[in-house]
Formats: sequence, C-alpha cells, structure tokens
Amino acid sequence: MNYGRELLKGSTDSLLLCLISHQPMYGYQIIKELKGRSHGYFQFKEGTLYPALHRLEKAGLVQGRWQKLPAGQERRYYQLTQKGEKALAERLAVWQDFSTAVDLIMQPASG
Repeated sequence: MNYGRELLKGSTDSLLLCLISHQPMYGYQIIKELKGRSHGYFQFKEGTLYPALHRLEKAGLVQGRWQKLPAGQERRYYQLTQKGEKALAERLAVWQDFSTAVDLIMQPASG
C-alpha cells in the first residue's frame, strides 16, 4: 500500500490553502513551490492540482482571476477568500493537534 499517497489525499486541500495564503499564485508556480518547499516530496501533476483548485474555488475558499502578462498571454492566479482564511486557520489547528498526538505515540517512551 502506498501510505504517502493516502496521506496526500487527505492533505492536498490544506497544503494548497496554506501555500496560496502567502501570495496569489498560478498553477505551474504552485507545482514548483510545493516541490521546492518540500524538497521534492510533493510532486503534483496538473491532473491533481487543477481539480483540487476547482474544488476549492467551488467551495468559496479560493478565488481565481485571470491576469494578462506583458507578452499578451494570460495566467489564472488563485488567492484565498475570507472563507478560505478561516478554513485554513481551522485546518491548521486540527493539524497541530493531530501532529502532536501522533508525535506522542511515535516517540520512544521516556521514563
């Protein structure tokens, strides 16, 4: 069983919300940033990224807007909405509690 893939399924939306909370980003930039900041652990493909972004947009957590570049092409930038900021704060609190509890179990018992 691929445990990493299962963990990613439950974390994709939170990772995207957290990353986009720092600044508006476009798809390829998000892919590069996830890969770079995770030292290559997260290597999203477009087939994973865009459905997740569309799901977050439909839920009102992110907002996409097209921006015209100087060369004439357009990019869709995604940014958090107020609802997204609140959802991210809630997810981070849950993650901290979960992470702390897992660490308590995974660490060798002291005593």
